[in-house]
Amino acid sequence: MTFTQGLINARSHIIFILGLFASFGLVFYLDNLDLQATQKPITNQIDIVVSKDIPKPLQGDLTPEELQWGKIAWTYFRNNYQPKTGLVNSVDEYPAASMWDTASYLMALIAAQRLQLIDNTEFDEKLGKALQSLAKLPLFDGQLPNKSYNTITLQMVDYKNNVSERGVGWSAIDVGRVLVPLNIITWNYPKFMPEVRAIIKQWQLDKLLINGELHGATVDTATNKTQYVQEGRLGYEEYSAKSFNLLGMDVSKSSNYKDYLSYVDIYGIDIPIDKRDPEKFNAHNYVVSESYILDGLEYGWDYTSKEFAYRIFKAQEARFKDTGQVTAVSEDNIKDDPYFVYNTVYTDGKAWNTITEKGEDASQFKTISTKAAIGWSILYQTPYRDTLLGAVKQLYDPAKGWYSGYYEVLKKPNIALTANTNAIILEALCFKKFGRLLAIYPDVVTEEKSSKKTGKS
Repeated sequence: MTFTQGLINARSHIIFILGLFASFGLVFYLDNLDLQATQKPITNQIDIVVSKDIPKPLQGDLTPEELQWGKIAWTYFRNNYQPKTGLVNSVDEYPAASMWDTASYLMALIAAQRLQLIDNTEFDEKLGKALQSLAKLPLFDGQLPNKSYNTITLQMVDYKNNVSERGVGWSAIDVGRVLVPLNIITWNYPKFMPEVRAIIKQWQLDKLLINGELHGATVDTATNKTQYVQEGRLGYEEYSAKSFNLLGMDVSKSSNYKDYLSYVDIYGIDIPIDKRDPEKFNAHNYVVSESYILDGLEYGWDYTSKEFAYRIFKAQEARFKDTGQVTAVSEDNIKDDPYFVYNTVYTDGKAWNTITEKGEDASQFKTISTKAAIGWSILYQTPYRDTLLGAVKQLYDPAKGWYSGYYEVLKKPNIALTANTNAIILEALCFKKFGRLLAIYPDVVTEEKSSKKTGKS
């Protein structure tokens, strides 16, 4: 089906959505819907030497093995679903979730419907309930979603899942992430537009932006006052800014790759890094896989992120060629204290650094990340993809879902089970079959074909 034919088939949906633009605030012009085709420098991008022969992504129907992978990933969400609220736990059997985790669930739900892992009745029921809960969330300072919520009660909580009446602040990056599925729902599932509008109406999104730059909020423990801090580093900042841009908001500074861009040589590859000093800005400049993988799976990359993603992938491939150690690094939950670590290509002045959120060394937990390995294996058709898959494709419990990864040093699986890992696997499989997720799919979701587009739950 051509893009033009797709627009014609989706005309009733488009007309409906256009009639709601004023209230929702979207300025997603029809002539710019094909984001992947816009592969040229724009004002917020940079002049770079582009790699030759960047491999194409893997696309086509899923193999029986890949379909089984999707069913295993969906098992996590079935097990951790909270029927009262329609939300899903961020970690197996732990009833809390951030906006990032909730976005992961919504993306998994969309992927599961498109891959026919669930039927449309189950999809509608679960999506409707989740959106209704998002519209009812108590907000930090009455403005924006708190950093974490109890998935059973919808109460604001801290990161230990203790109830916090006021909340602990908001994350602009997390809010930007949840806007991705909301944009997809807007274009592909228009009957849920009233629910999406109800959510957006509650959230004061303008509070996230100061002079075109994303800002999070936190509570000063000494004064109990709200503090606003610039949020995001190279990769995540630009990825998150894209969803705000689709709402017509000014993210000119946060979407600008140039302001804080530098490079570090790793295996002869100029790896893009954020040059803001962690000591001065109180934020680590992690270079990881996830933001670039999500950008590719969801948006199809822009001119700059396409190049940066490939360099970051190539560096991991080069480490394998040099050391024999399969490498696919990203941030991940782990089963043991400190429970969350950043496995990086580069951070805080060191290549292949593994640290905690506080910047403490966590080298013993250096991990091959399951979500990164499968994500890269779909985005690039290279011989290394077979190596990546060979390292992770048995890292699951068929009754629980995919594990987070495999420890390099400890030589055993990281058996943490999370929404994020399982969602990215579903997104990658959906990308293989249908292409980037932020697009119109009339052949998948139209009401006329819904009776033919059903599957087992």
